Amino acid sequence: MEILLFGLLAVLVVFMFVNGRKRQKQMKAEQEEKATKTVPGVKVLLQGGIYGTIVAYDHDDLDSPALVEIAPGTVIEVHSQAILRIVEPKDAVVDGLDDGVVVVDETPLAEDAPAIETPEETRRRLERDADDK
Repeated sequence: MEILLFGLLAVLVVFMFVNGRKRQKQMKAEQEEKATKTVPGVKVLLQGGIYGTIVAYDHDDLDSPALVEIAPGTVIEVHSQAILRIVEPKDAVVDGLDDGVVVVDETPLAEDAPAIETPEETRRRLERDADDK
C-alpha cells in the first residue's frame, strides 16, 4: 500500500515539473514576441489602463525605462514590464442590428484630421519641443 502511495506521489511530482516547464516556455515565447513587436511608433496599453505611443524602448535591457508619449508633447518614463500589450489598429467599426445582420461601417477620414506620425517624425517633434524649452 505504501509503495502505491509513493508511486502516486512520484507521478504527481513529475506532472508538476513537466507542466511548470511548459508554462515557463510559453511565457518566455510571449515575452520575446512582445519585445520584438515593441518598437518606436507602436501604440500600446500600459498596466494602468493608459494608452500611449512608444518613443524609445530597449528590448535588450528590460531594466531601462521605456519612453511613452501619452499625449502630444507629454512623454512619460515607465518600466518596460508596465507595457501590457500592443494595441492592434481596427480598420472598421462593426454594428450589430436586432435582426442579426451585421453592418460594417467604414468611417471616412476627415480632411482636418491629424495625420499619424512616423517614429522619426515623433522623435524630431520631441527634440524640437525640447529645444524650445
